[in-house]
Amino acid sequence: MKIKRKDAFYGEFLIPGDKSITHRAIMFNAAAEGSAVVKNALLGEDCLSTIGCMRALGAAVRIEGGTVYVTGTSAFRDAECDCGNSGTTMRLLMGLVAGRGVNVKFTGDASLSKRPMERVARPLRLLGAKVETTDGTAPVYVRGSALKGCRVDTQVASAQVKSAVLLAALGAEGTTTVCEPLRSRDHTERMLAAMGAKIRTEGTSVTVEKSALHCVDVDVPADISSAAYFMALGALRGETVCKNVGINPTRTGILQVFDRMNVQYSLENERTVCGEPVADIRVKKSALRAVKLDRDIMPSLIDELPVIAVLCSLADGESVIRGAEELRVKESDRIETTAAMLRAFGGDCETLADGFVIRGKKSLRGGSADACGDHRIAMSAAVALTASEQGGEIAGADCVNISFPQFFAMLKEPEAQR
Repeated sequence: MKIKRKDAFYGEFLIPGDKSITHRAIMFNAAAEGSAVVKNALLGEDCLSTIGCMRALGAAVRIEGGTVYVTGTSAFRDAECDCGNSGTTMRLLMGLVAGRGVNVKFTGDASLSKRPMERVARPLRLLGAKVETTDGTAPVYVRGSALKGCRVDTQVASAQVKSAVLLAALGAEGTTTVCEPLRSRDHTERMLAAMGAKIRTEGTSVTVEKSALHCVDVDVPADISSAAYFMALGALRGETVCKNVGINPTRTGILQVFDRMNVQYSLENERTVCGEPVADIRVKKSALRAVKLDRDIMPSLIDELPVIAVLCSLADGESVIRGAEELRVKESDRIETTAAMLRAFGGDCETLADGFVIRGKKSLRGGSADACGDHRIAMSAAVALTASEQGGEIAGADCVNISFPQFFAMLKEPEAQR
């Protein structure tokens, strides 16, 4: 994909639905009583993997345009579930099928098959789940077993790990409490509560009791992780407005970074949709300053770090990002691939075991980079090239279809999005 530099970048953007919420809306309703309509669903490859898995397990899922119609089933069936590239699909479903008396094999593509699954399997076994990984990765086998509630202390602040345990706990006898070192995104807790689960949150702990779920309609807000690329271009090249963006406080770490980096932005038309806070986010060209980020903020912005690194590469001063070792087990090793991308474009980025040191420059030269099969690297590279001196090209850019199929069309003609 060739990317041309732009001296100015202006536009209003209707960003696709939130990937995390789309996964959960389809998955949870497929395991509930009744039927539901999921509007503004993100139908990228990852969420299509979730739909395929729910159909394999016995739920009825139908797609019409950007709307998904789900009829749940109270009894899953034995199945082999191909999760494609989606870690969310595999990890959450490991919990959802545990204790339901079925035998399920989870597989994925070459990238997903390298990602760690014991971090989910271990806590599920504490509840009595029979989970087998293949040398810590996929294929993963979950076999029928009876579950009993307990306290689970997670080693990392991961919404995927927490969600898997909470979903398993819905079918466990007694009470289960999940305690995290830091608070991770809470879409699962919000949606389960709306669907009738006996669930409560206190600080970094979530407690759930055995519960039956009832289907609920969901209007999915736009994904702030996807909006981040156009927000960054507003800060670098002009002014952008991203409409109907979810601003769940467990997801808005990038706005805290904007505050620290002197990015001019505003939240407009704030409201609540299906229990999730939503706003239009306006961002204007700004004089960026360096930032220091540590572990405490990571759960709320882990997916946005590659594009934040692009902003840091054009900020005044030296930025230091620590506590982000989770990046090493994403679709790519995002510490290495982000640094390689910035260096390829003329940036100054030093890798650390858990992050980066980025020395800002007045401009990036541009050039060529490889997306390494990682959608967030591809989109971050596109932002960097758009704001560079010469533009350039991205190898393997089609991986953006995982989360944002319309991305390059919107990037090419931002005025058409008004």
